[in-house]
Amino acid sequence: MHCLRCGRAIEPGQKSVALYMFTQTVGVKPRQKSAAHRISFCPQCSVSLAMGPAPEGALNVAAWDMIRDLVAGDPALNRAAWESLNGVVVGLLPATGTEGGPRPAQSGGYLEF
Repeated sequence: MHCLRCGRAIEPGQKSVALYMFTQTVGVKPRQKSAAHRISFCPQCSVSLAMGPAPEGALNVAAWDMIRDLVAGDPALNRAAWESLNGVVVGLLPATGTEGGPRPAQSGGYLEF
C-alpha cells in the first residue's frame, strides 16, 4: 500500500489511516454492491489533511470530515505523525555544532541561528 497523498510506502502493521470505499444501490432490487477499495494515508498526511482547509467536491469533503473525526478523536495519530517527522528531521538537520566543519559566514539581510 502507498499513501494516496504523498506516495510513501505503508508497510503492513504500520500506523496509517485507511478509508474504505464501496458503492451500493438503495431501493433497487436486486441490490448491487461494488467491491470495497482501501485508500491509505500516512500519519503525516492524515494530520495535515485534517488541519488544512476543506477540499473541493462533495465526496472529498465527506472523506475529509471522516479523517478529521479520526484525528480529533485520539491523540495517537498525532503522536505517530510527530514521531515520524522527528525521525526525518533528526536525519536531515544535525544539531548546531555537532556535525560538519565551521559554517561559512552568511552575507545578506538575515542572521543564521
